[in-house]
Amino acid sequence: MVTAKTKQKILKTFLDLLSEHSYEDVSLPLVAERAGVKLSDMRSAYASKLALVAAFAEQIDTAVLDERDEDMEDQPPRDRLFDVLMTRIDALADRKEAVRALHRAARQDPALALDFNRLEVRSQKWMLIAAGIDLSGMKASLVAQGLAIAFARVVDVWLDETDEGMPRTMARLDKELDRGSSFMRQLGTLDSVAKGLRSFFRKASDKRRSRDVNSEGDPHSPEEAPAGA
Repeated sequence: MVTAKTKQKILKTFLDLLSEHSYEDVSLPLVAERAGVKLSDMRSAYASKLALVAAFAEQIDTAVLDERDEDMEDQPPRDRLFDVLMTRIDALADRKEAVRALHRAARQDPALALDFNRLEVRSQKWMLIAAGIDLSGMKASLVAQGLAIAFARVVDVWLDETDEGMPRTMARLDKELDRGSSFMRQLGTLDSVAKGLRSFFRKASDKRRSRDVNSEGDPHSPEEAPAGA
C-alpha cells in the first residue's frame, strides 16, 4: 500500500514538473520516474493527472482552513470572504508557476476546463464555509459556481502581477465580490419569489384535495346522482 509520505512525494514532483513544463507534457510515467516510484505505486496513489490536480486543490483548501482567522467572525460576510480568498492566494503563491500551467491548459482544452471547474466549485464551497457563509442545496451550488468563476478572474490578474503587495489582485477581488454581492441580492429575491410560489401552489393543492374529498363524501355529487335526476 502506498504511504502518505509517498503520495506527498508524488504530488510534489507533479507540481515541480508543472513549474517547468506544460500540463500536456507532464505524463504519469514522467512523474513516477522523477519521483522514483514504480508505476504500480503511481497507479495506486493517483490514477490520473486530474486526481493529482484534485489532491493539490485539497491541499490548498486545507491550508486555508488551517489559517482561518477567527478574529474575523464579527466582520461582515463580504469582508470575511475577502480575507479567506486572499489567504487562498497566499497559499497558492509557492506554486504560482504550476497554477499558471494549469490555467493555460484549461484555456486550451474546454473539456479539461470543465473538470477543473468541478474541482474549483468544490473548493469554493469550503471557502464559503471558512468565511462562515452558511448556504445549502441549490443556492450553495449556484453561489460556489459563481465564486469559482470570479476567483479564476482574480487568479488571472494575480498570475501577471509582480508587486508583492498585490494591489491589482486585491482590487480585482474587490470588484468580483461587489458583483457577487449584487448576485446574492438577486438570488435572495428569486428565493423569496420561489418560496412564495411554492406556498401558493401548496395551498392550492391542499384546497383541491379538500374539495375532492368533500365531493366523494357527498351523496348528491354528480357521480352518485340518481339516473333520473
